[in-house]
Amino acid sequence: MKYLIVVDMQIDFITGVLGSKNAEAIVPNVVEKVKNFDGTVIFTRDTHFDNYMETQEGKKLPIAHCIKNTTGWQLCEELLPYAKTIIDKVTFGSIELPQTLKDYDEPIEEIELCGLCTDICVISNAMLLKTAFPEVPISVDSSCCAGVTVESHTTALNAMKAVQISII
Repeated sequence: MKYLIVVDMQIDFITGVLGSKNAEAIVPNVVEKVKNFDGTVIFTRDTHFDNYMETQEGKKLPIAHCIKNTTGWQLCEELLPYAKTIIDKVTFGSIELPQTLKDYDEPIEEIELCGLCTDICVISNAMLLKTAFPEVPISVDSSCCAGVTVESHTTALNAMKAVQISII
């Protein structure tokens, strides 16, 4: 079984409070990838609550974002028709993600990731998956990712490459 993990393609990261032109630019690429993917597609969704500013993340990044049930928390409209499986995660990486893949009870041929932000949530989930499945080929499509900055995007791609995650 092949898996595509679409990380945090949410309004707050695209056009919302933490949005960027680079994030907006990858939306068509991600939509095409999801539409044409021959395998199982799983989405993650960054999920915070009203107490966000009191959390460690909120103290280090004091911009409320992806608060559950707000507009900014929603996946971008273009991807909604494909979002059959969504994992809400309360931090950068999803502990539930590897278990979800194991629950499919089929051999994992490969895992590909794309989404936002390369340097925070994409790299966190890629590293978790590489740790959970060290013999499974894992890749990240750089044309379907954007980082907080172009420089941090490139740094994250290089870090993933260093731990044998393929960059395509």
